[in-house]
Amino acid sequence: MKTMSATEANRHFSSLLKDVARGEEILVMSRGRAVAKVLPFDSAASERKSAQNALLERLSKQPPTGRRNWKRDELYD
Repeated sequence: MKTMSATEANRHFSSLLKDVARGEEILVMSRGRAVAKVLPFDSAASERKSAQNALLERLSKQPPTGRRNWKRDELYD
């Protein structure tokens, strides 16, 4: 994975997009902290779907927590 500063990403945005289009993943840093990850579009959709599937699988293995003995109005102050 390629890393670049936010300033570099801003200055060279066209080349950043070309790299991403070729399949490169780019981590954008600002003041030493990661602030963004730029991925090819298909890759991002695939990661999201994978995360959804993992969550649904985990939730399906958990037992129900019990009866719902609350009213909708009790959820809001």
